[in-house]
Amino acid sequence: MAKPPVIRESKVEKDIREWAEATGWWVAKFTSPGKRAVPDRLFIRKGVHLFGEIKRPGEIPTPQQLLRHKEMRAHGAIVRVWDNFDDAKSDLDFF
Repeated sequence: MAKPPVIRESKVEKDIREWAEATGWWVAKFTSPGKRAVPDRLFIRKGVHLFGEIKRPGEIPTPQQLLRHKEMRAHGAIVRVWDNFDDAKSDLDFF
């Protein structure tokens, strides 16, 4: 019996990015020299700044990523982790 095809993180990220841009979000790849394990993308719309950590389906953030998310949230950042398009769409629709 054949295994179902593996959905790549890049595909999930592309689908989320394209939908977000089409619905008015400004989207950028997020990197921070000197700080590892930051979320993948920054989404901005109507004064809301949201950081998105994007994973392939079923994958979870590394311990270092979880620590970084906790640090960011302690400073008031909105950080979401998504492993599928529907969850990302729901969160982005909320804001």
